[in-house]
Amino acid sequence: MPQLGVPAPRTDSRLAPGRVTVDDDPRPPRPLSAPGRPHRVAVLVTPGMAPFETGAVVEVFGLPRPEVPGPWYTLDVCTPDPDVPVAMVGGFSLTVAHGLDVLGAADTVVVPATVDVRTGPEPRVVDAVRRAAGRGARVVSICSGAFTLAAAGLLDGRRATTHWRYTEEFRRRFPAVELDPDVLWVDHGDVLTSAGSAAGIDLCLHLVRTDRGSVVANTVARRLVVPPHRDGGQAQFVDAPVPDAAGTDGVSLAMASVLRDVAAPVTVAAMARTALMSERTFLRRFTERTGTSPVRWVVGQRVQASLPLLEGTDLPVEEVGAAVGFASPATFRHHFGQLVRTSPSAYRRTFRRDEPAGAA
Repeated sequence: MPQLGVPAPRTDSRLAPGRVTVDDDPRPPRPLSAPGRPHRVAVLVTPGMAPFETGAVVEVFGLPRPEVPGPWYTLDVCTPDPDVPVAMVGGFSLTVAHGLDVLGAADTVVVPATVDVRTGPEPRVVDAVRRAAGRGARVVSICSGAFTLAAAGLLDGRRATTHWRYTEEFRRRFPAVELDPDVLWVDHGDVLTSAGSAAGIDLCLHLVRTDRGSVVANTVARRLVVPPHRDGGQAQFVDAPVPDAAGTDGVSLAMASVLRDVAAPVTVAAMARTALMSERTFLRRFTERTGTSPVRWVVGQRVQASLPLLEGTDLPVEEVGAAVGFASPATFRHHFGQLVRTSPSAYRRTFRRDEPAGAA
């Protein structure tokens, strides 16, 4: 049994991700914001929405972050009719001060779930989102907010995702979009879509990681008390019971054994022995539990472990790869590129901690 992550990338099909999370975009990256000012995020609120997704956006981008160096984001909550109470699911209302003009002027526009996917968003909301994208804003959807982005024409000819339960309706209404209902989020750089409500948190943390690096994203995740990273290609729906909260089930024990020393050689057989299962049973239960394979999970953990080393040390890239368990620099670069969609060297140039933090 070969060690996980060691086989050459061109010969071991198990290591090829079945779902790519970040699509290639030939355009050069745009500046996050104008020099000298924070990055402006705006989130849309419309009558009848559930508050969870809006609250997640506010939690990530709207709270002060004194523990994070450099300027943080600014956040505006916007609605089509400002100062008119916005009725929310749960029997309460919000008073929102900003209108669609502020939404259209933001650097990043976040569109949470559409209230009724059958009727679709208001035309003026669609127009505001389209105008924001036209002037260069990054546009993000959570859950059925993808219907709004699709109605604005931002997803035609592109991969996108939304909540799995809306797959049939979305494909019927937007056949020009390549819908992938099996992933947590898809990132095109300028347009990003995510699955159900909790996946919105994953996507918000991905935005922070993209803008400010893994150390800052992990700091925010710790404050939120959520996992710092879930691969965007992870399955949306995992048909499995709630795991043992104490982490004493076999799969949890196997995962914990890997995380104690992510660089140590490991095989599926060894993980199965730790879990006290046959390999076949372990593979099935691991996939049921996580939505991915042990091989892919271990590779992802090793890539994740490499990020702080690239950001905070001067170790050569080759040594970074070896330090987190990759057998060769070529294997490290391959898997890093598959998951992060850039090279380790380019990531280091962007996110070096000792360089002045850019405007968020």
